[in-house]
Amino acid sequence: MLKNILPRGRSRSLNRTQKAAIAGVGALGAAAVALTAVPASGQTTTTSEAAPTAKVAYSTKQIQDVHAGVTGQLAGASQKVAAIEAKKEAAAKKATAKKATAEKKAAAEKAAAKRAAKETTSRSAQRTEVKKAAPKSYPNNLDGWIREARSIMKKHGIPGTYEGIHRNIMRESSGNPKAINDWDINAINGIPSKGLLQVIPPTFAAYHVPGTSKNIYDPVANIVAACNYAADKYGTMDNVDSAY
Repeated sequence: MLKNILPRGRSRSLNRTQKAAIAGVGALGAAAVALTAVPASGQTTTTSEAAPTAKVAYSTKQIQDVHAGVTGQLAGASQKVAAIEAKKEAAAKKATAKKATAEKKAAAEKAAAKRAAKETTSRSAQRTEVKKAAPKSYPNNLDGWIREARSIMKKHGIPGTYEGIHRNIMRESSGNPKAINDWDINAINGIPSKGLLQVIPPTFAAYHVPGTSKNIYDPVANIVAACNYAADKYGTMDNVDSAY
């Protein structure tokens, strides 16, 4: 077998076109080798070599803006909280003032009611005192004397109707409170009968009713004493129809 050996003396250099062709063939060969190196499963292999770290550019102005924004938000939140607290405090003060006003009004009304009750009681007491100080008045005549005498007799439990008293007065004195009997046995004995119902002094003194005049000629005192005596001796003045 003949060897394809060119003698050195006959070798020649490659031109530019030939060099480009050889480079292209080499590139194709390398590509083919790379394709054959890919695993059948289609997975790719990563290298453990770390990727170069990219430099990040930043600005201090952006940080300042963020800080300012957060600070503003906090300040706004604080203002809202303060406003809420102020509103609550104002409401509490208003409620306290309202309560104090209501309590003051209630106390004033209570005091007014107490004063009114006291004044009413005082007026009632004054009216009672006036009634006590100013007893019922009666006309100064026979009708008035009998009615006043019966009012006193009622308080002391002495019986006697208006008609029975009036009837005996008209028989004994004709209604004259100054009448005096100076001719009967009593007059002869020095103790004449006197007044509306012609009572002798010893009888008047024995049956005199407290609260009435001690003057035997007093018409009311005379009637009351005579009726008191008649009640003791006859049961009532109504039972008397003649000298007694």
